[in-house]
Amino acid sequence: MIAKQFLITGIIMAVIGMLLSIVFRIQLGWPDQSFPLLETFLGKWAEGGRIKPDFYLALVTIHGTIMVFFVLTAGLSGTFSNLLIPLQIGARDMASPLVNMLSYWFFFLASVIMLSSFFVESGPASAGWTIYPPLSALPKAISGSGTGMTLWLISMVIFIASSLMGSLNYISTILNMRTKGMDLWKMPLTIWALFLTAVLGVLSFPVLVAGVVLLIFDRSAGTSFYLSDLVIQGQIMPQQGGSPILFQHLFWFLGHPEVYIVIMPAMGIASEVLSVNSRKPIFGYHAMVYSLIGITVLSFIVWGHHMFVTGMNPFLGGVFMITTLIIAVPSAVKTFNWLATLWRGNIRFTPAMMFAIGLVSFFISGGLTGIFLGNASLDINLHDTYFVVAHFHLVMGSAAIFGMLCGVYHWFPKMFGRMMDEKLGYLHFWLTFVGAYLVFFPMHFMGLDGVPRRYYAFTEFEFMKEWLTVNKFVSWAAIIAALGQVAFLWNFFHSIFYGKKATQNPWQANTLEWTTPVENLHGNWPGEIPSVYRWPYDYSKPGHDEDYIMQTTPFSETMSSNLPHDFEGNPEAEKIQVEWQKMQEANRKTEADI
Repeated sequence: MIAKQFLITGIIMAVIGMLLSIVFRIQLGWPDQSFPLLETFLGKWAEGGRIKPDFYLALVTIHGTIMVFFVLTAGLSGTFSNLLIPLQIGARDMASPLVNMLSYWFFFLASVIMLSSFFVESGPASAGWTIYPPLSALPKAISGSGTGMTLWLISMVIFIASSLMGSLNYISTILNMRTKGMDLWKMPLTIWALFLTAVLGVLSFPVLVAGVVLLIFDRSAGTSFYLSDLVIQGQIMPQQGGSPILFQHLFWFLGHPEVYIVIMPAMGIASEVLSVNSRKPIFGYHAMVYSLIGITVLSFIVWGHHMFVTGMNPFLGGVFMITTLIIAVPSAVKTFNWLATLWRGNIRFTPAMMFAIGLVSFFISGGLTGIFLGNASLDINLHDTYFVVAHFHLVMGSAAIFGMLCGVYHWFPKMFGRMMDEKLGYLHFWLTFVGAYLVFFPMHFMGLDGVPRRYYAFTEFEFMKEWLTVNKFVSWAAIIAALGQVAFLWNFFHSIFYGKKATQNPWQANTLEWTTPVENLHGNWPGEIPSVYRWPYDYSKPGHDEDYIMQTTPFSETMSSNLPHDFEGNPEAEKIQVEWQKMQEANRKTEADI
């Protein structure tokens, strides 16, 4: 139930975030035209049918905040952690159901407060989703620095409290409540990804709380943590001694692990879906786990690459550059293993599989541009241009959204007991996949030409006018891709009530969640929780009648397909191995007789 609450709230927030992006794409594509419809919906912020410049920045700010935190963090991790952790490790419930419920309601409250900033007179927060001082630290700096910014800060503190409650619950459940036989090396990669994501959240989110609390002090208590030597309208402000760079350090110490908090659950989901629908064991299971651990550790020592242009010591910049390029190694391991899993597989192109392959595509194409931005000398030219927008929207935004959609299509039968429509799923995939590339790929070239991000219009600059045609093209692509989401919304909500009824294991997968009844019941399993005997990726095993073997099937029942390494770490190993050797000997005698 809590997974459904997170998912549906996340979908609503995603629709709002997407609509905000369409509004500012209209502004960028047609900066000199007026659209009376905008005034109808936005009132004083779009008088005469044209968006005001300060409201444009507010749109960008709230769009980024909603998508990064409220959709990709809570909507993705909150949904699939709650759905999959108890079901895939064999637990009746979370370690603390009460705290789990509170984590959702805190998230819901944070969402309401964030959206309520659209209804205050001074408008929503408008300092970019990174809320850099001084715009965020001086209430009178611009209209979006007032009440809207205060609501943003309150909302984020409540959101972080929600994330911490959820993360501690996920960690406790995975470490303490696994069923009999479910050791760490028998856990699906989804559980590994959700576990390490929770660890990242627990260690990094409190740092942003500290940064936000100091920012609130600067705004209301006259302190000067982030402010120094400021002049507003000719008046010298009293603050001195602070540094806005301090805020950047605190923000990006969360901000870069946040990138992996967003993408790692999607990686785990894609790994599961690729294996199930390739009918092959995941390639390099142990390497996949170690690469997730490597990403988790390294993500804490790369935050400075967001700050190459702040005047940091070149030696320090070199250190951050090296760690940034090193983190590409575990990411490349995952990509190679996904492709190796697909190679020569008996692939079933379900909608979930299409979105998983789409994630791999975005992760490769978006990840390659990260090599440019991770290089300190190149980043000086590319920083704060559309090249950065293109990079993170492909590698983090699009890839993570595709992971979320992949998970929805794959586990929808488990959540609602019904199937989604496949044809609508394919339509949704192609419109979204092609649309995302048409929106974000051209932005790389705009960035290479020096077109800056977050500008309200590019008609003021001669060298940027030539990109107006591209901006119109990108805006049309964004509108068509947004319309493609109608297919998903109809498919999702219609299928909840009228979809074809699901069977217990519609995808013929191995993991524990498919051993539970179709009808959701309290405690997940009637009677005793099943024991686990094998890893979750026994697909297409030679000698077995079917192309999958459930985790709950003992090795003694699959003597014809057992392999020597299957017995490692198995409590019944000696007994089974003796029987297996007898069978092998009998087979050899039979062959000799023939």
